[in-house]
Amino acid sequence: MGTVTEISRAKFSVGELIHHRLFDYRGVIVDVDPKFQSSEEWYESMAKSRPPKNKPWYRVLVHGSVYTTYVAEQNLEQDSSEEPIVHPLLIQFFSGFDNGRYVQNGQRTN
Repeated sequence: MGTVTEISRAKFSVGELIHHRLFDYRGVIVDVDPKFQSSEEWYESMAKSRPPKNKPWYRVLVHGSVYTTYVAEQNLEQDSSEEPIVHPLLIQFFSGFDNGRYVQNGQRTN
């Protein structure tokens, strides 16, 4: 008999604007991992709140900076401002901004 694996559905998707609950920054999702995908060393040194590894994690471009972050879903909420962000890597991931979210390169807007 096999083991049961808990599968989580991601709350956010690529192109969505988010707000970090603990560190009060805005950003945009550029990648979604269904569970933690970094090293144990990174987790021990960076994930101070010890969020669960078996829930979704996100790569985020941070508004008004050159930084990207790797964030657990529990620390994010939807950004209600619907204002575009400023980040030098936006054009590598997105082709536009439509109705409060970014459009991935290669996708069409309606």
